Amino acid sequence: MNEPQAAIDAINACDPRLHNREPLALAQGRKAEAWVERLDPDASLALRLAARAHHLRRWELPRPSYPSGRAGYLRWRRDQRKRHGRDLLEVLSKSGVPDSVASRASEIVTKKGLGSDPEVQTFEDAVSLTFLETELQPMLDRFNDDNKAADIVAKTLTKMSDAGTQHAQGLGANLDERSRNVITQATERHNLEAIQQSHH
Repeated sequence: MNEPQAAIDAINACDPRLHNREPLALAQGRKAEAWVERLDPDASLALRLAARAHHLRRWELPRPSYPSGRAGYLRWRRDQRKRHGRDLLEVLSKSGVPDSVASRASEIVTKKGLGSDPEVQTFEDAVSLTFLETELQPMLDRFNDDNKAADIVAKTLTKMSDAGTQHAQGLGANLDERSRNVITQATERHNLEAIQQSHH
């Protein structure tokens, strides 16, 4: 492992939340970078570092610290992206990463250009797949409402590329039956919405 990834991992290892007995952000960073490399074997260093750091210090700004409801959620998510971009730039600069690479990684992690920038789309696919692998099951346990969870997953699929959604549908072997069923429901809703939009 190179120095900037080690620096990112050292921070992510402080996450008090766990996934399979490992700090959640640490597990998510490794999984997201692995997804980037799978989606794009020629991925740039900036893209790989952005994926590794996509939840950098995320636990320090918990969702309940913002108002409930969609407006509060969107503000929390926006503020998190700003923090990730700022913190990643600082970590990479201290690790000796060239300024151009550090700036680009910071730009990707804030999702600037989503919908028009291919690297940001690959990043979005990777972090969405990581979310499904690591947070879907805990979300189901928390909500106890599979219909609501399917809506959230369907919205996640909407942000992904066709290649990303295909990978999402193939996650079944790594998930429990309930999670697989929710992804199936979400995929059906996502496909139906896409068909309806194509007819408008």
